Amino acid sequence: MTTLTPHKPAPPRPGSTVAPAAPGPRPAQDPAWRELVDAVREAGQYRTRAEAESVTRVVLSALGGHVVGDERVDLARALPEAAARVVASQIPATRRLSAAEFVDSVAARIEGATPATARWDVSSVLSVLPPLVGDELVTRILDQLPPGYALLFGRVELLPAA
Repeated sequence: MTTLTPHKPAPPRPGSTVAPAAPGPRPAQDPAWRELVDAVREAGQYRTRAEAESVTRVVLSALGGHVVGDERVDLARALPEAAARVVASQIPATRRLSAAEFVDSVAARIEGATPATARWDVSSVLSVLPPLVGDELVTRILDQLPPGYALLFGRVELLPAA
């Protein structure tokens, strides 16, 4: 299993005279982004890195619309730069979605997806986040979302007794 490490920008090299062509590394060249995509590829057993990258972008963009406030800021800070941009660029959702509705919304964004394949995709991405962003932040995110999301993050969700 791939082990993820939090993204930390590399310090500038002394005497470096080559300026980057664009702000920040391109996602394919960012080692932290590649590590995240490789973890998703392994978790979801995707055949190609491109497929895993596409699923990662779709799921993180969907999540970005549903995580707000300090949790959204902290999530973006903990993710690789390319993933942080995907999360932070989303307009906050006007309506909270149940976990099943969230999965359905992801299915609508992936060509040929069914609710079952979308659930796989969502779980493949969200289940690799806790080692990267930390369990405490995942708990705070889950506290903000309706019941049912914990399983998507690879956690058991205990329901209060009736």
